[in-house]
Amino acid sequence: MISLNNARLMRGEHTLLDSASITIHKGQKTGVIGRNGSGKSSLFACLTGQIALDAGDLFIPDGLRCAWMKQETAGARRSALDYVIDGDERYRQIEDQLARAEDNNDGHAIANLHNELDKIDGYDVQVRAEQLLSGLGFAIDSFQQPVSAFSGGWRVRLNLAAALMAPSDLLLLDEPTNHLDLEATIWLEQWLNRYQGTLLLISHDRSFLDKVIDHVVSFEQNNLFMYKGNFTAYEIQRAERLAQLQAAAEKQMRRKAEIEDFVRRFRAKASKAKQAQSRLKELSRMEAIAPAHIDSPFRFEFLTPEKTASDLLNFKKVSIGFDQPLVQGINLKLHDTTRIGLLGFNGAGKSTLLKTLAEQLPVLEGEVVASKHLRVGYFAQHQVDVIDMKASPTTLIQRADPGAREQEIRNFLGGFDFRGDRVSEPIVNFSGGEKARLALALIVWQKPNVLLLDEPTNHLDLEMRHALTVALQGFEGALVLVSHDRHLMNNTVDEFFTVHQGRVTPFAGDLDDYARWMQEQGKGATADFQPGTKKSTDTTSSTTGKSAARQPAPPPVVDKKEARKQAAIQREQLAPLRREVRTLEKTMEKLSAELSVLEDRLGDASLYEDSRRDELTELVRQQGYCKAELSQAEENWLEKSTELEELLAE
Repeated sequence: MISLNNARLMRGEHTLLDSASITIHKGQKTGVIGRNGSGKSSLFACLTGQIALDAGDLFIPDGLRCAWMKQETAGARRSALDYVIDGDERYRQIEDQLARAEDNNDGHAIANLHNELDKIDGYDVQVRAEQLLSGLGFAIDSFQQPVSAFSGGWRVRLNLAAALMAPSDLLLLDEPTNHLDLEATIWLEQWLNRYQGTLLLISHDRSFLDKVIDHVVSFEQNNLFMYKGNFTAYEIQRAERLAQLQAAAEKQMRRKAEIEDFVRRFRAKASKAKQAQSRLKELSRMEAIAPAHIDSPFRFEFLTPEKTASDLLNFKKVSIGFDQPLVQGINLKLHDTTRIGLLGFNGAGKSTLLKTLAEQLPVLEGEVVASKHLRVGYFAQHQVDVIDMKASPTTLIQRADPGAREQEIRNFLGGFDFRGDRVSEPIVNFSGGEKARLALALIVWQKPNVLLLDEPTNHLDLEMRHALTVALQGFEGALVLVSHDRHLMNNTVDEFFTVHQGRVTPFAGDLDDYARWMQEQGKGATADFQPGTKKSTDTTSSTTGKSAARQPAPPPVVDKKEARKQAAIQREQLAPLRREVRTLEKTMEKLSAELSVLEDRLGDASLYEDSRRDELTELVRQQGYCKAELSQAEENWLEKSTELEELLAE
């Protein structure tokens, strides 16, 4: 058991914690959350003895073995494998003692030390280190490369591997997924779920938190609050607590109405039953937990594009890459309502595709047709690196829009939590998260009708990620998104495409199906990662992962005349079901519009006067009837769409 009692923690003149008390029980897996700068990393520094409390008591049991991710990567000349093995300090101690005993021909000491090695599984140390490196995405031929040969992001992975290598009773992980791709993140989830000790985890990836933790410690107003359950459970509990306090009731209702409106719009235009079922569940969760974010300092929306078109961008048999084609035969249309999530292994070409769509790279072959009204907002993975660090946020917007008024700019930047003198300070003094927020703000100001976002949540905290998710839901344009943030993907895109083995193809399933698909490609799992029993629903991609042993079977020879005949028969058989699905979609659209009108009328404050009680009662009755009809139509639509999808897959 670890406990803080009446703890005060300062950073300079700034108070992080005041009279905070909390208890962490043995085996508990706890997510530590709070805004950037609230004190999460400082709390970890206290627990590891790097800094002391300014007041109060910290109790940690004697003999507790603690492991954590180091910030520096020492021993740059050591191989990656040796660096990870160094994480097991007890093994290295025994190894040194054994070498000295052998030099001295001390048989008694040698026997005792071999016994000690056996107790700590020392004979398996290299295998364990190799499993960690493989799980975190390192290629086998890189195990012997020196640490100095790896980039910053890969060195962070090495620090994570070394922390996981260390035998521990308490494991502290600060943003472990920041430099991980989706495959490595899923592997880490599995590893942490098997971890037997106590875990404290700082992360801005809510899907990752949901999979791993069973408690939440939240930094709120210089205090610590404990919630039982995962991150979604925390949001619900906090929403209920704030609702009970009737805090910002008007904001709660307005936010709830915004999400309800998006849900209605999505229902009316959703076209894939499998994805729709997953998406509606995500949206219903967001609707339920909206009050938990009412005190967020971030609130912004993507401005309505000044001009747009139905067909914004069209790739016809396009090949992309640098000197040689990386992805070929791309046929991709971006309409004003397109919302695509790109999936694929690292290096498959997702970022290259976004860069080409943004005209940052020329196409190698094929045809590109762009609307004259096309206006692209492009967020690259390293977008913060191209910002003029000597300029201020206000200066950057004025450069892009010389006619913008200062107060208008200040109001706009306030939605990204840049307030007061902060809007005129040089960006060089900003944190990574602040630079990422500013890069997004600059894109929002441009009023794009196509958004191309490549890992936009890197460096963003949970509240800013939530605000971005909400803003993207209301965006009135085309969206193409690459992100390892599954919550963001689930809540903002309508369809998925895989970039795999040089092709871009639609993916029929949801992100859970994609995780299983990755395992089937032989890339998303290590030997101790057990794949689930449910098979992927992907019926469009016939390729396999580049590290898989098996290769795709050659396509069968098909009688084209017979194939056309069979296709015509299938179309005729499916026609009634297709008509039924289209009819239900029109019904949902009509009911959604009626419900919107009713709710607008119910928003009239004068309606609640005694003289209009009968009118209010009738409107509430109509609203209830309309909601019930919409719910029934949605159920019928999902049922028929699923039936149609299954028939098409046969």
